[in-house]
Amino acid sequence: MGYAHDYAAAIMQRGRIPMEPADFVPDWADRPRKAKYYPGVETFPLPDPAFPADATVAAGCLPTESAGPELAPGEGVFTLDALAGMLRDSYGLTGRRLGVQANTDLAALPHYAQANWSRGTASGGGLYPVSVYWVSGPSGPHPPGVHYYSAPRHAMQRLVAGDATGDLRAALGDDHQVGGGCDQFLVLGIKYWQNAFKYNSFSFHAVSMDLGAILQTWRIWARSRGLTVEPALWFDEARVARVLGVDPDEEGVFAVVPLRWEGARPTAPARDTPPAIPHHDSERSRRVLHFDTLQRIHTATADAATARPAPGALDPARTPLPEGNGTPVPLPPADLPPVDVRTALRERRSSFGRFDATRPVTSAQLAATLAACAAASLGSDAETPTTGPGDTGWDLPALPGLVTLYAFVNHVDGVEPGAYAYDPAAHTLRLLVPGPPGAFLQRNYFLSNYNLEQTGAVLVPTVRTAAVLDAVGDRGYRLVNGTVGAVAQTFYTAASALGLGAGVALGFDNISFIEELALDRTGENPLLIMLLGHERPHPADFRYEIA
Repeated sequence: MGYAHDYAAAIMQRGRIPMEPADFVPDWADRPRKAKYYPGVETFPLPDPAFPADATVAAGCLPTESAGPELAPGEGVFTLDALAGMLRDSYGLTGRRLGVQANTDLAALPHYAQANWSRGTASGGGLYPVSVYWVSGPSGPHPPGVHYYSAPRHAMQRLVAGDATGDLRAALGDDHQVGGGCDQFLVLGIKYWQNAFKYNSFSFHAVSMDLGAILQTWRIWARSRGLTVEPALWFDEARVARVLGVDPDEEGVFAVVPLRWEGARPTAPARDTPPAIPHHDSERSRRVLHFDTLQRIHTATADAATARPAPGALDPARTPLPEGNGTPVPLPPADLPPVDVRTALRERRSSFGRFDATRPVTSAQLAATLAACAAASLGSDAETPTTGPGDTGWDLPALPGLVTLYAFVNHVDGVEPGAYAYDPAAHTLRLLVPGPPGAFLQRNYFLSNYNLEQTGAVLVPTVRTAAVLDAVGDRGYRLVNGTVGAVAQTFYTAASALGLGAGVALGFDNISFIEELALDRTGENPLLIMLLGHERPHPADFRYEIA
């Protein structure tokens, strides 16, 4: 049993037994930048193309929906415009957060140096530690090279010239079904200090969810346009780190995403030693701290990185649904309004104290949100194909049963208050604990920025983390949290399309939820709470764009 088991157990207990260092206080004055900074590099701007109105959230989230006006999913190929649009809508800065809300950062928001910029993708604590690299080959519009995506500039920064895609294909291995035919790749790295300065030992848990959030944004965006994003999580991580010129102890390489590109010419050979990266990012913090727990979980999940799981390896980690009490509650057909993906992503926000129970959530809105979240997956190299549509009319997730969704219903028309398990195949709710859950939810939430009783419902995704680790090894921790991050991003995107408020939080007593839902019988870990409901009408905001 590897170290990831110990780390997962500590995460579940942290509400009662603090993780070391228990007395840690962030040095906000010495915080790192929210993005890497490469001084002196060649930079070229990316286009900001228009987005088609019929590339909808439904097409991005619902596998049975048509994906865009002309192409079925997977038939399209990426272009520079598509790549730039996907990056802009996922990690690019698209606005400024200045609304009056109940989060602890409110007083700092008017100060430009501490501005909170909105992005399509959610991130734990709003820290955005994921680094996006583009390793381009000869089919691209620019000379081949290794590039870093500068989100504040919406631009690519060339770190080194030359075709390194042969090294990426070698890192993926001969058994990777997609990568061998590609000469364009996106690579996702996480520089731990960008998150650890605040969350210390807990940071690995948070950043691995950030990975899933950006990947799911890409998957929703791409599918709505007839494109495919299929990340690899198992590959030669040390080799890819050398290609990027990053220190593998300071920055983990979490995913390689092959891009189907028109005219791909995967001819460059792998090299024993890739060219040295002449540019390195400049760290703002004067003092960078290292945390033993963080280093140990990084090392554990980086070991055996090339041991890609065999098909079906995750089958034992699937979760049987609880029977429930009484007759299952049927839900209306799942449907989402015809909102395009770009609009939904740019209107996405956390509701921080703005929920209002005077307007209940409809059962149709809850049904659409649950079904969207149940259909979410990373589509990674560890996962098996979908099994076909269930009673929702939507395809089941690529890992049926890996994530189980529970719903604590406060104020939903047509659904009595209580705690339920969601059955995605039957599209029903199974009652587990009757009665209003508001007092339980608030009592077991650590912060003061949400009144959970005012939400329509609180959704809780769970995974049998230990079973996944037993099945695929410690690297499976990245898969577990990445998948839950994908669920969270789907939740935000669906809520935005439905015109509902949303919030996702990690600061709750996991053990209390295990006890309340009797999850110890299956070994499920509750990993997030996801808050859904209407916001108060006419909330105070500041229109920065017209100031």
